[in-house]
Amino acid sequence: MHGHHHRFSDNPFAGMRGGFRGPRGRGPGGRGRGPDAPPPVERGEVAGWFAGRLPDDWFTGPVELTVDRDEITVVGTLAEPEVGEGDAAAARAGRIARFREETREQRMAVADAAQARYGRSVAWGAACGDVREVFTNLSVPVMTRLRQPERLVLDTLVDAGVARSRSEALAWAVRLVAQHADEWLGELRAAMASVEEVRARGPQVD
Repeated sequence: MHGHHHRFSDNPFAGMRGGFRGPRGRGPGGRGRGPDAPPPVERGEVAGWFAGRLPDDWFTGPVELTVDRDEITVVGTLAEPEVGEGDAAAARAGRIARFREETREQRMAVADAAQARYGRSVAWGAACGDVREVFTNLSVPVMTRLRQPERLVLDTLVDAGVARSRSEALAWAVRLVAQHADEWLGELRAAMASVEEVRARGPQVD
């Protein structure tokens, strides 16, 4: 993985002066949310709501939550099955499959309630030992306007056979940034979270 690392600076957007700030005049509070985008949510509130809503016997501890503007992904850890002479990985996969089938109706009801409360759909997953599976993740089309140099990057990936379309090339590019800039993205998210917390404590302006 580190073989290609020399091409990336610490900031993968370093060469894109001004290119990453989005449309001019959009203040720091806007962050590009459309008029019908769901409101920002407070992570602790979401975690508390799910902790209260989910049956106590489903998972061995608090769920792992990932929240974005479109979706809340809920991944819970299941108790490991006693396998005896059986294959542990197969047993864990079977335990996840059983959880998925047996809880489907209840999960749908919780997802409907969460959608009504937070304006986001819910994706479910389960982990058992080292086996982890997310059942249904939204695939959200992302509308974006690209200038010619950016379109050329995508078209190069398509022409080279790395991707079948511009949208697939864009997804590939996003994954590449995530892979190489994990630490940097983590720092950004942490900084954003503290900004949201400070904003939530401040005076409420409608």
